[in-house]
Amino acid sequence: MTKCFPDTEKFGLTNQINRAAVSVASNLAEGSSRTSLKDQAHFSQMAYSSLMEPACQISIAEELGFLDNEAYPSLRNSIEILSKKINALRHSQLRRVRELKG
Repeated sequence: MTKCFPDTEKFGLTNQINRAAVSVASNLAEGSSRTSLKDQAHFSQMAYSSLMEPACQISIAEELGFLDNEAYPSLRNSIEILSKKINALRHSQLRRVRELKG
């Protein structure tokens, strides 16, 4: 998606969006390797936080005219779906932590 951005954004929005997207996946991967549910939930929260970065950045890109009218709603929808899944994962992890303590 960022390939259509102007070259002047190579080290700006393009870099930030790409790094944030990688961060989402990396945090989920790191969390899945943790044995503690509390640690897993922490990394799920970090993944969610990382996902909010490109959510903001694509809004800026859309306002600047870097995204066409079809790409922006599709990206927002994908982010919304993924954010709900990450939140559900985190809530499940935290629920299991409480059940183990209970």
